[in-house]
Amino acid sequence: MKRFLRWSFGVLLVVIVLGVGIAWHQWNYKPWSINVFYQRTFLQYAINDPQMLSSMRILPAWMDWYSDDLTDVSLARDEALRSKLGKDLATLRSYDREALDDDGKLSYDVLEYFLAIQQEGNPYRFHGYPANQLFGFQNGLPTFMATQHQVASVGDAEDYNTRLGKFGTYFAQQMEGVELRVEKGIVPPAFVVAKVLAEARGFVAAKPEDNILYTSLVEKLDKIEPVIDPGKRGRILADTRQRIETVVYPAMQTLIDYYARLQPDARPDNGVWDLPQGAEYYAWEVRQHTSTAMTPDEVHALGLAEVARIEAEMDAILQSEGLVEGSIGERVDRIATRPDQLYPDTDEGRARILADYQAMIDEIDAGIGDLFGVRPKAGVVVERVPVFREKTAPGAYYNTPAFDGSRPGVFYANLRSVKEIPKFGMRTLAYHEGIPGHHFQKALQQEATGVPFFRKVLGFTAFAEGWALYAERLAWEAGYQDEPLDNLGRLQAEMFRAVRLVVDTGMHHKRWTREEAIAYMREKTGMPETDVVAEIERYLVMPGQALAYKVGMNTLLRLREEAKAELGEKFDLKAFHDLVLTGGDLPLTLLERRVDDWVAAQR
Repeated sequence: MKRFLRWSFGVLLVVIVLGVGIAWHQWNYKPWSINVFYQRTFLQYAINDPQMLSSMRILPAWMDWYSDDLTDVSLARDEALRSKLGKDLATLRSYDREALDDDGKLSYDVLEYFLAIQQEGNPYRFHGYPANQLFGFQNGLPTFMATQHQVASVGDAEDYNTRLGKFGTYFAQQMEGVELRVEKGIVPPAFVVAKVLAEARGFVAAKPEDNILYTSLVEKLDKIEPVIDPGKRGRILADTRQRIETVVYPAMQTLIDYYARLQPDARPDNGVWDLPQGAEYYAWEVRQHTSTAMTPDEVHALGLAEVARIEAEMDAILQSEGLVEGSIGERVDRIATRPDQLYPDTDEGRARILADYQAMIDEIDAGIGDLFGVRPKAGVVVERVPVFREKTAPGAYYNTPAFDGSRPGVFYANLRSVKEIPKFGMRTLAYHEGIPGHHFQKALQQEATGVPFFRKVLGFTAFAEGWALYAERLAWEAGYQDEPLDNLGRLQAEMFRAVRLVVDTGMHHKRWTREEAIAYMREKTGMPETDVVAEIERYLVMPGQALAYKVGMNTLLRLREEAKAELGEKFDLKAFHDLVLTGGDLPLTLLERRVDDWVAAQR
């Protein structure tokens, strides 16, 4: 019996050792299956990014080891990630692509494209400003804590406070990157330094109990059921206040002190052309964001042509409204400032804006069943951009739902000024950010089945923003902007995206000044000056990103019309939309191949 037990134990030990050995090999070397490689690659990135895990919520609650930690953003980790990316690309290319089925080849090509374009950008990895007025770490981390860190229990609240206690380390790591960039000549423009300083100083000037990090936790605690014991609740909030005062504010002060010293030496408000390797960097950004081989000159020419086309369509509507004199922008501005187009500048007026956006989204959601066979399970809600971010945030943006269903998709509307929200433009924005725009695109990508997990989360700007801009036009085609002024709002939004092609390439490639770009956008769009300034400054800190919208939309429209011409009566618009959305985000070159294959199969 003892011999049998010893023999059984030995066999079990061998099995365990073999299992551990196989797992270790699969984790550190080339896995036997490309699907295992896909899952391993994503997992290796994810487990070292606690903030991403908190935002996505893909793991069950019992596996939550990360909610009391912040992501390592040190230069050492950045270097390790760059090295890993190169190794992952080499491993991917070691698999036999031709042995895969069509879906397998598409997944292979998506990941190869993403890894390759990132590796191509290695020489420019420090060409950016981690602290900027738009999505810098100084507002990004507080926003993450307020909107992404879930608090459903006392333990979650304690994790929240633990994270606040790590702001000092996080800011120190970010500042290490800021200072290295300055040493390399990547100095922020003067307006970036000034606006970051104003925002950061305002952040630390507030009493701790008035700070968003405190008030948002109060709101979350109020929603917990059963109600938390008052004594325990008081201790949690006292800890929050203490950490804001002794950790968060001193961390923010390190940025304030550094940027105050840097301010006299800030760069002029120029595009990236005057940075080291600026021309090469911008050409790469154009390729990355458009996922095409277009050059800056080609994009600029496309923009000028699109501006002229849209200008003629807008002019016809404006003349029908009796507006004949002045530029397109001046005449649109006259409509946008009319009392009938504006909400009251009050809390009630802002609440009405949010309610009306939600009503527009709910209306179109109920009426476009004949255009989509596949619909997301997650809902979408409209919320206000956090007040502390309003001054420098874009006019609107969208956040994806949580994977575990605990958070819907959110369309954030910037309510800093009701003058920036004329009623004739609201439908277009609702369709872009909500339904059938980003919400359909992102939520369906997350809900996709039968694809590697990276396909659920990987994003390509030209696809995502191209679809959202296409959705604006689709809503018009479906009859949701039949009123002439609503259609003017749609055309203004499309003009806005066409102008982006001109001003982004103008500032970064053709050396336009910030003021020239502002004047051009004002003339062509009629957008409020505050909006235009925020947009132009956005392009200066995110070169190339604004090109993706129009390039992506034009590609989708071209593919749709080519499919119609090829298939004739066999063309099914619903099937076309399902095909585009169920593939998830794709580089435009791969989207074109996917549509061509579908057309061939239908034919």
